[in-house]
Amino acid sequence: MGIEIERKFLVKNTAFRTESNEKKHLKQGYLNADKKRTVRIRIVDEIAFITVKGESNSTGISRFEWEKEIKKREAEELLLLCEPCLIEKTRYLIDVGRHTFEVDEFLGDNEGLILAEVELRSEAEDFIRPNWLGLEVTGDPKYYNSSISKNPYKKWK
Repeated sequence: MGIEIERKFLVKNTAFRTESNEKKHLKQGYLNADKKRTVRIRIVDEIAFITVKGESNSTGISRFEWEKEIKKREAEELLLLCEPCLIEKTRYLIDVGRHTFEVDEFLGDNEGLILAEVELRSEAEDFIRPNWLGLEVTGDPKYYNSSISKNPYKKWK
């Protein structure tokens, strides 16, 4: 439990794939996708979590987050109760300097969307920006996973 500090970016190309040191499959849904409080169910390969997030601060960089591991079977049952449009994505972990970027390549209704996030210790912390990192979208609700579960990327064009 605590404050999550992260920045989010569009990804310009797929060069990140060759730099990745780990790859995972994620499936997630939202029991509640209100901007003031989201309740997410997520399965990462064989491990599952329930996560509660608060509203972002004025910069969009920080917000309260609480997460607890749950049994995969329980998560699968809870996904059946989630709001429409589950999100599936492949997550690539890429070490850049002293930070690890999480690059999400979305599948299904969000195919074509690729986002990168980096967690920081403070909002002012510097980090190395890899060449494949594009426009910053931190704080833009359009790119929140809870938003793209309601308005999938395929409908944007």
